[in-house]
Amino acid sequence: MSDAEEHGFLPKVIGPKRRWWAYKARVKELPENYRTAVGAIERYLMHFVPADDDSASSAFEDLADLFEQAAVDGTTIRDVVGDDPAEFAEAFAQNYTRGGYVPDRARKRLTEAIECAAG
Repeated sequence: MSDAEEHGFLPKVIGPKRRWWAYKARVKELPENYRTAVGAIERYLMHFVPADDDSASSAFEDLADLFEQAAVDGTTIRDVVGDDPAEFAEAFAQNYTRGGYVPDRARKRLTEAIECAAG
């Protein structure tokens, strides 16, 4: 691959999309309750992590890593996210971006989805 191909326009357009679809394929393989939890956290993280940024790809890939490992180890969703899923997601996002405004509705939706997924 030439330097222009490696650092040019095409990787900026195709690269993140490929990473996104690879992430989504990994999540699809998770057990249903883990998949539900990841989906809820993913929606919540969209308030923090810019979708077009390389850090977004890393954040979502790391989220998949975390839940894949939890599923393999038999770690419960509550053991992963704790009692406050919004706090977990916000702390997780701080590793990738400065954060953003999160409406109370998004916090409530995340909390309810994790409660449902965790049983």
